[in-house]
Amino acid sequence: MFTLPVVTLVGILLLYPIAQTVYHSFTVWDGITSHWVGTATYSQLFAKPEFVQVLENNALLVLSIPVAIAFPLGVAFLIQSKLRGWRFFRSVFFLPTAVSWVVIAYVGIRFFADDGILQHLLNGVGLGFWHPNMLSNERSALIAVMITFVWSMFGTNLIIFLAGMATVDQELYDAARVDGAGSFTVLTKITIPLLRRFIQFAFIVTLIAAFTALFSLIFVMTSGGPGYGTTTLEFFIYEQAFQTGDFGLASTAGVILFLAVAAVGLMQLRFFKGED
Repeated sequence: MFTLPVVTLVGILLLYPIAQTVYHSFTVWDGITSHWVGTATYSQLFAKPEFVQVLENNALLVLSIPVAIAFPLGVAFLIQSKLRGWRFFRSVFFLPTAVSWVVIAYVGIRFFADDGILQHLLNGVGLGFWHPNMLSNERSALIAVMITFVWSMFGTNLIIFLAGMATVDQELYDAARVDGAGSFTVLTKITIPLLRRFIQFAFIVTLIAAFTALFSLIFVMTSGGPGYGTTTLEFFIYEQAFQTGDFGLASTAGVILFLAVAAVGLMQLRFFKGED
């Protein structure tokens, strides 16, 4: 009885819309009227060459997740070691988490533009003849989005790992150093094994962000272009529903997005399965 209000609220706001989306994924729906066409919407969707590219874009974004995990994990280990200025760097590294995706997107534009910060850095090291202009090419624009995404998740994952390291018994580190273990050995043999659940949590958070939280970043930074070079499943759903008015096809893409996130999530659960 105590859980009934919460279960009801979740059912109304989450479970019912999911079920409705699954139903409409088998229909032709303009947002007002719909009629059942079965799996024809799925066949139509996968027949679109641009949708295949969208899936490839999401797959490439998944490849950036290990970087978004490993980099803050290494920095968290350095901060936990209490190097000089560690309080200052902890605050600075957390800053991207305190700003919105829109602000992060504008920072990405300013950095990767043809006459942006990256170009000025190249000019400063004598490589001014190279004009990457990363936002003008499909693949380089996706790389720019991936780098911006990794940077945006850095602060969140850093705090997760710092919280995890705070739970590790310091006597383990002291004993390892007495036995002559170096920093790399301490990180790989003690810290990482004891942070399995924290790494798993950071992976889930980063995975969900990669699939379902990049709309604002992409909308401001690239608008899904050039072409479909930076269009993700999430952004594709928006385009189909609110730009072309095909809510049925958007629902189909939404179901595929749901299944993709679930599949990757289950894979990582099996990977991390086991006792700490």
